[in-house]
Amino acid sequence: MTTYQLTALARTTDPTTMLRRFLGLDAVVTAGNGLAYVAASGPLGRFLGVDSGLLLGLGVFLTLYGAGVGYLAARKSPPTFGVRAVIEGNAAWALLSVVALVVWLSPSTAGAVWIPLQALTVGGFAALQYAALRAPRD
Repeated sequence: MTTYQLTALARTTDPTTMLRRFLGLDAVVTAGNGLAYVAASGPLGRFLGVDSGLLLGLGVFLTLYGAGVGYLAARKSPPTFGVRAVIEGNAAWALLSVVALVVWLSPSTAGAVWIPLQALTVGGFAALQYAALRAPRD
């Protein structure tokens, strides 16, 4: 991804602001997804063809993870170690989602669409965050 594309997406040329915005978007999406899983694990589990207990546990995890990512996004200068942990966590989530779909889960059609879509979204956050972390600083 070019610097121009990155700055266009983030609507800023400042790498730190870029990173904070991508972290903030990740936090909102992740925590929102987690809260939906917690609040509606039964109906969503039936719709996606995934065990509601699994969704509830994932929902709690995602809500807490999203809060942690939000904490990093709120920092004036997010620490590199924390950002790298988020990038690696997102990459692992994306990979494990696909592995779980192929090896372990037997979702409904909606779940078979949702799981890879979620993996692509989380993988996209990892890529954007990595690019913003590596963007040249003046």
